[in-house]
Amino acid sequence: MDDGKPTGPKAKWWSRPGAGQGTPPESAEPPVAPEPAESPAPHPGAPAPGQQPADAVPAEPGPVTEPAASGTPAQPPRPLHEPDPYGTPPYGGPGPWAPAPPVQRPVPTPAHGTAVPPPAAAPTGPDAGPPPPASAPAHPAAQPAPDGAGFAPPPHTTQQFPAQQPPVQQPVVPTPAAPQPASQWLQYDPWGAPGASGAPAAPLTHPGGPGRRKGGRGPLVAGAVLLALVSGVIGGGIGSYTERNGGFGSDLIELDQAPKDNGGRAPDSVAGIAASALPSVVTLHVSGAGEQGTGTGFVLDKQGHILTNNHVVDPAGSSGEITITFSSGESARATLVGKDAGYDLAVVKVKGVAGLTPLPLGNSDNVRVGDPVVAIGAPFDLQNTVTSGIISAKERPITAGGERGDGSDVSYVNALQTDAPINPGNSGGPLVDAKARVVGINSAIRAADTGDGPEAGQAGSIGLGFAIPINQGKRVAEELINNGKATHPVIGVNLDLKYNGPGARVAEKNKDDSPTVVPDGPSAKAGIRPGDVITEVDGQKVSGGEELIVKIRAHRPGDELELTIERAGKELTKKLTLGSSEAG
Repeated sequence: MDDGKPTGPKAKWWSRPGAGQGTPPESAEPPVAPEPAESPAPHPGAPAPGQQPADAVPAEPGPVTEPAASGTPAQPPRPLHEPDPYGTPPYGGPGPWAPAPPVQRPVPTPAHGTAVPPPAAAPTGPDAGPPPPASAPAHPAAQPAPDGAGFAPPPHTTQQFPAQQPPVQQPVVPTPAAPQPASQWLQYDPWGAPGASGAPAAPLTHPGGPGRRKGGRGPLVAGAVLLALVSGVIGGGIGSYTERNGGFGSDLIELDQAPKDNGGRAPDSVAGIAASALPSVVTLHVSGAGEQGTGTGFVLDKQGHILTNNHVVDPAGSSGEITITFSSGESARATLVGKDAGYDLAVVKVKGVAGLTPLPLGNSDNVRVGDPVVAIGAPFDLQNTVTSGIISAKERPITAGGERGDGSDVSYVNALQTDAPINPGNSGGPLVDAKARVVGINSAIRAADTGDGPEAGQAGSIGLGFAIPINQGKRVAEELINNGKATHPVIGVNLDLKYNGPGARVAEKNKDDSPTVVPDGPSAKAGIRPGDVITEVDGQKVSGGEELIVKIRAHRPGDELELTIERAGKELTKKLTLGSSEAG
């Protein structure tokens, strides 16, 4: 890019423009021509002052003639060069129209960002000495050269000179020592020899690389690497220690924490109830006939009798295996004592186990809605699981089972409803009151959905759990332990389960034409006839045949009941004593 600088060839400081000009020997000093008394008039073709003719060619220097050794008179020395009609330096004396310019020294420019100190003030007073020389003018033609000075170089500040250039002759003028600049860069003098103007001579280095220094950096690098390794090992050890121990000395961080207590809890709290009841609760693992299952039970006495649900032990059949696992983790084999599908209860027994703790039995007739209860079991085989809730309702008529299709495995329960979470595996476990006494046997839950959707049949607690009242469980357990089978209370009629009206209707006839009212049975003695509709039992309304069965089985054989019936649009009251039948 054109930046305004001359683009032609630059003149060398030791030669005049022109071809074939040689370099003057360093030992020869050009003679000085005598200065004319007055300046001649300019020639018509002469160049203007300060210029030289375009066709001027300097004469070739001749050889230096030695004086003869013989007696021949010495000839005057021949000048080294022919006289220069223009008197142009360096071969003639400087003419008045072409003064030699002084040497121009460019102002050193500091690197970007280097601070430049202000110039030192000139001393004043009688001892100040001569003033320093004035700075050179901007153009070389504005300053005359002293007499006898050599030809000055052109003011090309960008010109680089080879190391072989002869030094420029300057008149010696004593000057006071200038203060040294603060920066090494400011001492650089591109026009002077190394060491001139107080600048130290820089050592030579290879281009593109630093100079070599004695001693090298090998030991220093090795020491740095060793120090890094030692520091890493020490730092790692310190970090590991502080991570494990939380710090050093006063830097330890300690968080406030409650002191350890003795573990005691109020007996009526959930924790107190659980601590009291858990040692008496067991987990059952049953297998046989290609089936297996898990359930819960609790210890009834020190002889090793354990109460659970019938559907828990049913997979074992007559030759299956039943294993009992206690809350302590010990296991023992158990044998079946008796079971009853109508009540969904069963009793098993373990032998050779000492230190059994029976779980106290409460009275389910004393339970009130809203009383707190705790359910204990092994949902999904998670042993010793404790959940809590309340009694949500009483005397909920429910039926369970019926997989066989003939009704022989259907259980009828006048149940306690609770919202304590109960899940598969809780079956047969105890539902205890605030005094850790059993008030029910967990047996059934309402599933999340029983429809045909994607969640159909999924078992899980939705807060609707049902337990067999312990009063009924106690009676059935005693019969199973003593007799191996349980008895059911009956009224001696066959019911029409297809009847959709209010109450439970006595069937008109059976399929085998047998009487629907058992002769000499409790209903026959009370005056109940086929087609009568039983609407109440002891003042409680009955909505269907299954609910009537549930309410009857909530009693013992021999209990007296008062039935309200409808016959031909009339309401009648009948009293009867419950009979007994053995479960098949």
